[in-house]
Amino acid sequence: MSTGSALERELRSIVGEDGVLPTDTRAYLADATESRSISGRADAVVLPSTAEQVRELVAWSDRAEVPLIPRGGGTGFAGGAVPVDGGVVVALERMTAIRAFDPGLWRMQVEAGVTTATVRRLARENGLVFPPDPGAGEQSQIGGNIATNAGGPHAFKYGVTGAWVSGLEVAVAPGELITLGGPIRKDVAGYDLLSLLVGSEGTLGIVTAAWLKLIPAPEAALPVVAFYDGIQAGCAAVEAVMASGLPAAVLEYLDAGALAAAGGSLAAGVPEGAAFAVISEADGSGAEATRVRAGLVEVLEPGSLGVHSPEGLREVAELWRWRDGVSIAVTAQRGGKVSEDIVVPVDRLRDAITGTLLIGKRHGLEACSWGHAGDGNIHSTFLIEPGSQAELERAEAAAGDLFALAVELGGSISGEHGIGLVKGGRLAGQWDPSAIAIHGRIKAALDPKNLMNPGKKLAGGPLQV
Repeated sequence: MSTGSALERELRSIVGEDGVLPTDTRAYLADATESRSISGRADAVVLPSTAEQVRELVAWSDRAEVPLIPRGGGTGFAGGAVPVDGGVVVALERMTAIRAFDPGLWRMQVEAGVTTATVRRLARENGLVFPPDPGAGEQSQIGGNIATNAGGPHAFKYGVTGAWVSGLEVAVAPGELITLGGPIRKDVAGYDLLSLLVGSEGTLGIVTAAWLKLIPAPEAALPVVAFYDGIQAGCAAVEAVMASGLPAAVLEYLDAGALAAAGGSLAAGVPEGAAFAVISEADGSGAEATRVRAGLVEVLEPGSLGVHSPEGLREVAELWRWRDGVSIAVTAQRGGKVSEDIVVPVDRLRDAITGTLLIGKRHGLEACSWGHAGDGNIHSTFLIEPGSQAELERAEAAAGDLFALAVELGGSISGEHGIGLVKGGRLAGQWDPSAIAIHGRIKAALDPKNLMNPGKKLAGGPLQV
């Protein structure tokens, strides 16, 4: 490998003098897993501003045999943007161009560094909506969302990020810029390489731009929150909503621990004895949303301790701000947490929620969960004291038990956060050896030198702390 100064000179010739940052720029060596003491080491950090520069970086990487680690907003919970052992971090935050926006045709082309909030705001200002709504919208970037196929509460009705991507521009080895799909709504001309790249976590190429599908914004969105005395009643309510046939846009839950942590800031308050909350939402035309909301109330009310249905725009916005703050409220209980996302069949949701608590108890840790009930996607969380290595080790062991539980229940070790670094090697517990081998052959075909985000997705074993 080139010496540090020579390396930086080579990179500056590609991205410009101000496009190379000091290697110890801490913000680029970690992501949202930093509270778990996960950070890495980089040989360089670069900030390209064009797709051509990204292509040149990939070509340089192939010649120099130096790994590249793509980075979006750093909001990931799987260590996917952490440089494991050197290499060049390619931060895409300067690639913020809106290349095309055709409101009348319900589409937009954006570069990878455009934030989720920017896309949603532009769409909303033109009477449209980009449905995927993963957390940290002001920081998360479209490229990162595509890399992990991010979801969010409204994925229940509208699907995850990949459902809204019709085209990609991607820099791939040994240094080519390819386009897949485009401003079209159907394409079965070849293998579905678009879907292969979505969710690949930067291990097959670096997304530089994407065509996104939009839809007309619903006239109204009316949430309903119902409270129950425990997991059994709450999960029964979730299944009742699905069985009702009502087209709910959202179907979320908080268990007792999450509700205890966050409930104090809920403007409407939490009924006494509540140990489970279900959040749903009706959307559509004003008449349709009103009709569906009435149906949701009718389904959720039996067996509940109370139902809250805010109507005003301010009340609705406050409710979603409260829901967005659940993770922060849970973290504040002890100052730290290890939170993993798993997904199970909806009829096994209660087993996963109960199992999370039992795993926490077995490892001597407080535990709770919340998440996307309608998708069976839960965020199982073990609370830890910051700086306690012993508790962190117990929490990581608990996470391993959690992944095994997900597979046992017929689910998956990740619903939306990806595998990244923290779940490295865990696919072997979920997939057949032949399926793992196919994954490996795909990786070798697109990245024969293993220079694209090495050590992520398939490689390595369980995280050691």
